[in-house]
Amino acid sequence: MFSEDFLFGASMSGFQFEMGDNAVDSNTDWFLWVHDPLLQENGVVSGDLPEKGLGYWERYPEVHELAIESGFNALRIGIEWSRIFPVETFGAETLEELKEIADYSAIERYREILIDIRNKGMKTMVNLNHFTLPLWLHDPIKINRNADFTKSGWLDERSPHEFAKFSAFIVRELDEVVDFWSTMNEPNVVANLGYFQRPSGFPPSLVAPKLWKKALDNEIKAHRLSYEAMREYTAKPIGVIYAFHWIDGDDSATEANNLINWYFMDAVSEKADYIGINYYTRTFVKRREQVLRAGEFEISWRSQAGYGFSCEPNTISKEGLPVSDAGWEIYPLGLYNMTKAICERYKKPVYITENGIADDKDALRPYYLISHLATIEKLLEEGYDIRGYLHWSLTDNYEWARGFSLRFGLVHVDYDKGILTPRPSFFLYREIIKSRTTKRFSTFLNAPFGLWK
Repeated sequence: MFSEDFLFGASMSGFQFEMGDNAVDSNTDWFLWVHDPLLQENGVVSGDLPEKGLGYWERYPEVHELAIESGFNALRIGIEWSRIFPVETFGAETLEELKEIADYSAIERYREILIDIRNKGMKTMVNLNHFTLPLWLHDPIKINRNADFTKSGWLDERSPHEFAKFSAFIVRELDEVVDFWSTMNEPNVVANLGYFQRPSGFPPSLVAPKLWKKALDNEIKAHRLSYEAMREYTAKPIGVIYAFHWIDGDDSATEANNLINWYFMDAVSEKADYIGINYYTRTFVKRREQVLRAGEFEISWRSQAGYGFSCEPNTISKEGLPVSDAGWEIYPLGLYNMTKAICERYKKPVYITENGIADDKDALRPYYLISHLATIEKLLEEGYDIRGYLHWSLTDNYEWARGFSLRFGLVHVDYDKGILTPRPSFFLYREIIKSRTTKRFSTFLNAPFGLWK
């Protein structure tokens, strides 16, 4: 059973949900990136534009009503750094100086959104960085096309300090309407996909191991500095949200795990009151015949096709498990193993802050929900300190370089007509929240897909 104070809800971000025809934020690296004609022409980005999206910036009351209809008691949102500071903050060293250049219309809109969430009876979790950076800090087109690193984002040694200033400022302004804070979401994804895994389409789309390491290390510094700066203005929990992959395979899995899951988290865990676990699927590895050297790291493993993130969309994995529209295997055992390992390693409360599936037809999402929530219920029965589950996501959203092609929502979005329609899984999630257990649906752990073996 899930306790009455267990948090059920969903996670959203700024860039992926806020924009609509009248809510454009053009001051981010990602906005510039996805609008670039050459990147569109070469298929690096989809050609879909975020300003054709949900429009949460203006439609938030309607979205919050859907959350309440599904029985949520928590909602996570993100704050866009570029909306608060569309101009550079390098010269402003005090919060009073920052106040002079902040866009208070944006601050007040976020305040209205958070008040509305709370007035509807939900807890608020606010994340301060979800991939995007202001253009004055990061111009990925200049980096990619001209090797011009004057605006280099997380490569800039000033970036941790600037982020800490921003974080402290937001906490001072909005703490009274926030229940939980998070410094950043999936910092490892920003470094890995931007500087090492070029096919992802993430800016600045380089293969540069030394820059990957530098970006990741600066994100570590940014979290640690921000935690200390934020703590001066709040007694609320401050955590960090990370993209964890359970690693299966041969003996090289231990080495992969140390880099993929523990390198960042070991460095920041002492400056975190809770850990946010984003889990979608696993990675399956085998040892390379020749070690790949990536800067100071040695990569002794290779991800294997047909498992985890490395499947063909809408097929069956090599383990006989269904695969999503994104090509990701449904593997709830990975959530069990990963969460257990995190709880035992760090002795911190955890929240499942993202978990979901790209499934336009809603054919697999019900089974995904049941199997992953049953996993959490099992962990709770075993005594692990898991305090909430936030699904990704309540509605369909803009999926970065993939645009609108992947649909993760419990609620379908008709982007042409603006119509929001709950999918069947929306009502299943509502029933699980209402009954506080998955036991009624335990048959579907084994049939028809055998998700729990």
